[in-house]
Amino acid sequence: MSKESTHPAPARGPADHDVRDQIVLAATQHFRLYGYEKTTVSDLAKAIGFSKAYIYKFFESKQAIGELICANCLREIETDVRAAVDAVDGPPEKLRRMFKTIVESSLRLFFEDRKLYDIAASAATGHWEAVRAFEGRIQALLQDVLRQGRETEEFERKTPLDETAAAIYLVMRPYLNPLLLQYSFDYTEDAPAQLSSLVLRSLSR
Repeated sequence: MSKESTHPAPARGPADHDVRDQIVLAATQHFRLYGYEKTTVSDLAKAIGFSKAYIYKFFESKQAIGELICANCLREIETDVRAAVDAVDGPPEKLRRMFKTIVESSLRLFFEDRKLYDIAASAATGHWEAVRAFEGRIQALLQDVLRQGRETEEFERKTPLDETAAAIYLVMRPYLNPLLLQYSFDYTEDAPAQLSSLVLRSLSR
């Protein structure tokens, strides 16, 4: 089996073409039934009723399809986290909500549908662009919350902001990465409150 690229492949065909949406929908359903790793482009072509060559007019590889599905899934987590952060006032509570929602949303998305977990695991292992972009946006949101806390003088300002954000993200990361999250089931109920409280104590002035 040839090794797939870790870089996102450009979409082929018209970006708004109904066929691309049809392929992604069918692929999502097929991956749910059989898993990402066990599915080939030939399997997808047979399931959809297209030729493999026709699918390649729209996607360069199976990973290109997986990237789009993965990006859609990760966007759900990001949407949940942003909504939770925006729903409360005060940087400390925003940070608590961020920890809590990351755990809850990741658990729901990665493990309620075990077959789609295969895509998330492949994406994390291969450092797909969809994952890197998602992590970058979550880090940017975290940094924004920390900046607000410094502006309201609720968080310390001695440590460089980027260094603080990077350290806190390392605490969050096991609950964003599906490969790590599967080993943290026993802690997911208490971890958000405990970790956010520890982080907030470290940020106090």
